[in-house]
Formats: sequence, C-alpha cells, structure tokens
Amino acid sequence: MDNSGSLNAQIIHQLTNKIRSKVAFQTQQAKFVNWQVDSEYRGTDFTAAVTLGNPDVLVGSGILVAHYLQSITPCLALGGELVYHRRAGEEGTVVSLAGKYTAPNWVATLTVGQAGAHATYYHKASDQLQVGVEFEASSRMQDTSATFGYQLDLPKANLLFKGSIDSNWIVGAALEKKLIPLPLTLAMGAFLNHRKNKFQCGFGLTIG
Repeated sequence: MDNSGSLNAQIIHQLTNKIRSKVAFQTQQAKFVNWQVDSEYRGTDFTAAVTLGNPDVLVGSGILVAHYLQSITPCLALGGELVYHRRAGEEGTVVSLAGKYTAPNWVATLTVGQAGAHATYYHKASDQLQVGVEFEASSRMQDTSATFGYQLDLPKANLLFKGSIDSNWIVGAALEKKLIPLPLTLAMGAFLNHRKNKFQCGFGLTIG
C-alpha cells in the first residue's frame, strides 16, 4: 500500500511440484483497477503458462496471454507468446517469438513480435549481489526505454535491498526485512519520477 491509499496484492500457491498459480489485484483508493489470474506448468523440458487479465463477462472484455518455452539444448530455450485482447469496439491478437539462454551465472532473454522487442540480461555477480538490464521498444507507441536494476542480499541481517533507474528518470528502491521467527517479510519501497516531479512510497507484508 502506498501513500495515496492504492493497494497491490498477490497470492501465490504451489498446487503441485509442477503447477503454480497466482492471483493479483490492484486498487486505486476504493476502486478496483486491475486483477489477473495465471497458472504455470513446468515440464521436464518445457514451460507453459496462461494469464487472464481483467475479465468482464458482462461486457465481453479481457486479456488472455499464453506462453510456451521449449528447451532446445541445456542452455537454450525457444518459444512464443500469444496475446489476445478484447474490449468495446476493439479486438486484436499479437504473436511474438521468444528465446532464453541460461548460463551458470547469467541469463539473457529476447522477445520479438508485432508490438516491438523486449530484451533482458541478468547477471549474478556474487552470492550477495545481482544486477540486470532491461530494454523495451514499442512499435505501436514509437517509444523505447531501458532500465538498470540491482539486488543486494544481506543474509546475516535478514535484509534485501532492491533498486532501479530507467531512461525516463524514474528511480525506485525497496527494502525487505524477514521478521524471524515469524513467516513474515516486511517490505518498504519508494519511487521518484523526476520528469513529473512525483513521489510515491509504501509498505507491504508477505506471508509465507
């Protein structure tokens, strides 16, 4: 929950060793603005996932996203993504191709489709420090953006720091503290948009 009263919440449940489900929703003060349900299945050499966002049976609107990744080699996986959206007076489908390369201490992904391109690079610098870079280009919005992020883990103090900065000069930071011996994690975060001169802060609680 942030300082404006908006709430982000999610519930993750591991149904079996291979199936995981998640429910997430977002509110702005007293109004629901987003909610989604997704399920993921991990096979021996493939991963499949389906996400349903903001479904409304009465007006016939919603977003359906399907992912599939197939391992080609122990390091390389290839697949695709299908996005179907429908709302009043508008309906469309977007297909993308995806690839993922996993090395011992880094992971790179690339998605290319009708809507644009999305690339990520994650690197594990040490047991405590992880860094990552994300690049996104939208052909529909005629816009590109890049984001740099890091994660610093201090296990002896049960602390986790996360930070990010993007090409739009949006800076974010988060601190997570495990409340040992309780199965709880307290999170505090803040975001500053320099261009819009807008600041947001909030806190969260994770159970499990």
